[in-house]
Amino acid sequence: MSKVKVGVAGYGVIGNRLAAGVALQGDMELVGVADIAPTLPVRALKERGMPFKLFAAVPGSERTLEDAGIPVSGSFDDLLGEVDIMLDSAPGGIGAKNKEKYVAAGVKAVFQGGEAAEVADVFFHGTVNYEKGLGVDYLKLTSCNTTGLIRAVDAIHKAVGVSKTFITIIRRVADPGDTHRGLTNVLQVEPIPNHQAVDLMNIMDGVDATGLLVHTPVTHGHIITISASPKAKMSVDEAIAAFKAYPRIKVVRIDEGFNSNSSLFQWARYMEYPRGDMYEIGLWEEMVGLSGDDIVFGINIPQESVTIPETIDAIRASMEMQGKGPEAVAATDGYLGI
Repeated sequence: MSKVKVGVAGYGVIGNRLAAGVALQGDMELVGVADIAPTLPVRALKERGMPFKLFAAVPGSERTLEDAGIPVSGSFDDLLGEVDIMLDSAPGGIGAKNKEKYVAAGVKAVFQGGEAAEVADVFFHGTVNYEKGLGVDYLKLTSCNTTGLIRAVDAIHKAVGVSKTFITIIRRVADPGDTHRGLTNVLQVEPIPNHQAVDLMNIMDGVDATGLLVHTPVTHGHIITISASPKAKMSVDEAIAAFKAYPRIKVVRIDEGFNSNSSLFQWARYMEYPRGDMYEIGLWEEMVGLSGDDIVFGINIPQESVTIPETIDAIRASMEMQGKGPEAVAATDGYLGI
């Protein structure tokens, strides 16, 4: 079977990680990426010797890129002519405009969580509703928080079922490189329910969810606390065992040094993961407990990298590379080294 040919639109925080993740997949070929300007990731691509091709995302941007000494391999239309499917990580709203080009070129696409829901045919999560994406032309991922949140809730749901859940998101205010947000010495709140709870219900049929959100002046990951009502009684040890058995969840212990969000980031650096990225969510064993019959626990979301595995799962579903979710997840994770 020939390799699926993949392109990436937008080579920023998510796009450069998507490109790297696809390049590791033995059954996929990364044709190239598209961007409009010599941003730091694009300049780094050139300094690395152009390990894959760069295309101009909009007419005229090739001149801007070439003036900065960055080789351009063609136009966006040229890229679309070479691929089976696009991963669109352009800024919110741009993906909807790009979709018109995908439709015209007969190219499938996967959109990130920041795009409007209307852009896609299926709201997708690799470990929960993979089969709904089989053969579908346009899929949309959940946000970073929702992606990790669903993993954790689904671990309990697959073990004993979950009837409802309440979540509190303590949200990092910006990515590490962002300088345009000035939230300091303040905790900013939003009305209930947060969109992650609403999105979870769209993915997980039969689970009632609500939650609140607090923005915090930090950059290395979000923290989510969760209270889940299981359909059958579950002990703390049984819940921990379910988390450990679930893909893309790393169960850690506070008494082993994992006492903060930054300790997980440091761990990824000590492990020499590229960019210090973790694909797994971190879940603290000592934070798993009971409130009556409800399971309560806390997780860390590495916002820059957590959606990469599910995005690659979406390629597998759309292109019908594997017929079942567990098979696709195992293939993705195997190539990523999770």
